[in-house]
Amino acid sequence: MEDKTIVVQRPVKSPGFAGFLGIFPFGVGAFYNGQRAKALLYLVVFAGLINAMDKHTSGAFVPLLFTGFIFFQFFDNIQSAKAINAAAANLPQAEAALGTEEIMTSGSIFWGAFLIVLGVVLILANFEVVAYDTLADFWPVAVIVIGLKLVYDSVAKSKKSN
Repeated sequence: MEDKTIVVQRPVKSPGFAGFLGIFPFGVGAFYNGQRAKALLYLVVFAGLINAMDKHTSGAFVPLLFTGFIFFQFFDNIQSAKAINAAAANLPQAEAALGTEEIMTSGSIFWGAFLIVLGVVLILANFEVVAYDTLADFWPVAVIVIGLKLVYDSVAKSKKSN
């Protein structure tokens, strides 16, 4: 009689831990899930909401939006972790649940250049060459640049597959 050893594979990502990290509103849970582009986007949205709360003190709309953003991250990180685990187990619905593959490729120079430019601008703001108040007004430019990069990558990928 043969003894069979059953090996239970441990999930790649913990949905509970990813959800817990999603409570922190600056993309920590997405970074844990290995979704760096999403984490960067969450960080930019977080900064924008904080800036909006600082500038628009009347009304409760922006704080409610901020609270909704935290809840969204919580549930999104749980679903992403479950999809990553399903993909690791080679389940067929995993690709649909996960959405797309990681957007940032290792050969891309864009993210390195983007972070260098961002660092230079922040250093200039520290030395008061650029005012922080003026810099805070232009945070949506980062969202636009990231969006343009994602559209460019998508178009390049569809041209490559044709």
